[in-house]
Amino acid sequence: MQCRFFAFGLVPLLTAMVLLAPSAGWAQSSPSDIVAAFHESLLGVMKKAKTLGVKGRFEKLASPLKQSFHFRLMTQVAVSSYWRKANQAQIDRLVDAFTRLSISTYASRFDGYSGQSFETEGEKPGPQKTILVMTRIIDPGSDPVELTYVTRKIKGEWRIIDVLLDTGISELAVRRSEYRRVLKTGGIDGLIDTLNRKVDQLLNP
Repeated sequence: MQCRFFAFGLVPLLTAMVLLAPSAGWAQSSPSDIVAAFHESLLGVMKKAKTLGVKGRFEKLASPLKQSFHFRLMTQVAVSSYWRKANQAQIDRLVDAFTRLSISTYASRFDGYSGQSFETEGEKPGPQKTILVMTRIIDPGSDPVELTYVTRKIKGEWRIIDVLLDTGISELAVRRSEYRRVLKTGGIDGLIDTLNRKVDQLLNP
C-alpha cells in the first residue's frame, strides 16, 4: 500500500480558502464524522483492492471522495489567480480533471490490504476557522503514519480541503507549486491536458 502526502505553506493556502469559500451555516456531521466515514469507505475498498483493480477502486471511491472533499474549492486554490482568467467551460473541465486525478491517486496508492486500520485521535482548531482532524494509519509491522485532515464548514457542511503529513506537510501546497509551472507555459488548457494524462497513466498502469 502506498500512502505518501506532500507539502508546505499551509497558512497562506488556508487564508486563500477563507477568501474564496462561501459563507456557511450549521452542519449535522462533525469534522471527525466526515473523516471517519471516508476512512470506512477507503478501508472497504482496500480489502477488495486486488479483485477490483485500479479502475474498480476508482469507481468505488468516486462517491465517498466527492462527499468528503470540496474539490472545486481545492482546485480554485491550487490554480490561484489563473482561476479568474478561465471561462466557465474551462473551469468545469479543470474541476473535473482535478477531481478525477484525486480519486485515481487514492485508487492507485491504496492498492491492497494486510491488516491496516485507521484511528482518529481528536480534533483541534486550525488556522482561518478550520478544524484539524488528527488521524493515523496503523500498518502491522510498520510505524504508524500520521495524517491530519484540514476541514472547513462550507454551505453548512464540513468538508476536507487538505491532507497533512506529520506537522505541516500539505498535499495541496505541492499541487499548487507543480501546477504553477504548467500554468505559466500552457495556461488552463495545458493544465487540464496534463491532469487528464496523469489520470490515464494511473488508471492504465
